[in-house]
Amino acid sequence: MVVCKRQLILFGGFHESARDYIYYNDVYAFNLDVFAWTKLTPSGIAPAPRSGCHLATTPEGNILVYGGYSKQRIKKDVDKGTLHTDLFLLKAESSDKWTWARISSSGVKPTPRSGFSVAVGPSNRSLLFGGVHDEEEEEDLEGDFFNDIYFYDLAKNRWFPGQLKGPKTEKKKRRRGPAAKTSCEGGESEQQLPPGPVEIVKEVVAEDGTIMTIKQVISAPELELQDPESEDEEDGTGDEASSQQVEPCPRSNAMLAVKHGVLYVYGGMFEVGDRQFTLNDLYAIDLHKMEEWKVLVEMDPKTQEWLEDSESDDEGDVEGAEGGDEEDEEEDEEEDSDDAEGEDEAEEDHPAVQPDEKYTDYLSRTEQYWVKLARQKMGPDAKEKKMVKVGHAMAKAFHEGSA
Repeated sequence: MVVCKRQLILFGGFHESARDYIYYNDVYAFNLDVFAWTKLTPSGIAPAPRSGCHLATTPEGNILVYGGYSKQRIKKDVDKGTLHTDLFLLKAESSDKWTWARISSSGVKPTPRSGFSVAVGPSNRSLLFGGVHDEEEEEDLEGDFFNDIYFYDLAKNRWFPGQLKGPKTEKKKRRRGPAAKTSCEGGESEQQLPPGPVEIVKEVVAEDGTIMTIKQVISAPELELQDPESEDEEDGTGDEASSQQVEPCPRSNAMLAVKHGVLYVYGGMFEVGDRQFTLNDLYAIDLHKMEEWKVLVEMDPKTQEWLEDSESDDEGDVEGAEGGDEEDEEEDEEEDSDDAEGEDEAEEDHPAVQPDEKYTDYLSRTEQYWVKLARQKMGPDAKEKKMVKVGHAMAKAFHEGSA
C-alpha cells in the first residue's frame, strides 16, 4: 500500500486458510478526505496475482509495482512458488480512471527474491533491502538470504545497486576489497579478499548448538570501490578500523524507515532447516554518503527465538530467553545461574577461557567437553562428524564471547 495524492492505494495480497489459499491482483483506494474504500477497475492487462510487492509512487502521481511472490497448486498436496521480477505502472488517467501498463526498466535489476523490505529514499528513489531466494534441493528447501540494497530511480526508470563506498579514511594504496564483517553475533572479520567474485561463508552458532550458515557473494565491482586518486595515498589513518566493515547479516522481512536521508533497518528473520530465527538488531546507513553501516543495537544471541510448527501453537510461551518451555531452560539458567540447580546448571558452566588464551589452545584443552555437550544437545542419532563440528563451533563462539 502506498500514498498517492489524497488516497491510499492497495494492491494484491493473499489469504490462506487451513484448506486452501488465494492470491489477489485487485486494486483498492482509500480516500483520506471522506475515509471510504473504493474498488478500482483499471483497464489494460494487470499483473498476475501476488503478494509482497514493491510499490512506489512516481513524481507524476502514478504507481509502480515490482516483483512479489505467489504460488499455485499443480497437483494434490503439491504447490509451486513463483518469484515475480516484472514491473508494472498503474497510471492515473483521472481521479477515477486508471490504466495498467507493463514497462521495461534499465540498469542493474535486483536478483529474484521474496520477503524483501521497501522504503522511499531521497531524490525520488525508492529502495528495497534483503529478502530470500528459496531453492528446492531433493527434499530440502534451502534459502539464500540477502543483505543488499537496490535503488530505483522513479524519474529515470532505472535500477542500480547500493554499493558501499567506504569511509574516506579507508582509501589506501593496495587496500583493495576490505573484508566484510557479517555482524549477526559480532563475529571476526574475514581475511582480505582476493580479486574477482568472492563467496564469504559465515557460521553463527545459536544457543542450542544449531549452526547457521550465511553466504555472501561479492562481485569484482563491489571489491574495487576506491577512488583512483587514493592509489598514491600512503597514510594509514583509520586502517585498522576500515578493515573491519560492519553490515547487517542477510535476512528477510526486516523493518525499514528513512528519516533525513538515513535508512534504519531493524530485525527480520532467517531460516536454518525447519527453524526460523528472529533478529532484534538495529542498523543505520546514510543514503546520501553510502559510506558505512552503523550498529545502533547489536544482536543479542540469547534473545533469538526459533519457532516450530508442532510446538509453537501448543506452548504459546515463546518469549526468547524468557520462555517457559524446556527449550528455553538452559538460557534461563545462564542468565540466572545463582538460582539454578542440577545438571542443566552444570552444563552451562563452560570451561573458562584463560587470560590471553588463543582459540586453538582453548579448543585442545576443552574439546572433549564441547563434543560431549554437542552430543547431549543433538541426541544419540546424530553423526559423529557433525557433533564434532558443532562442538568446535560452540567452543569458538564461547571463546569469542569471553574475549
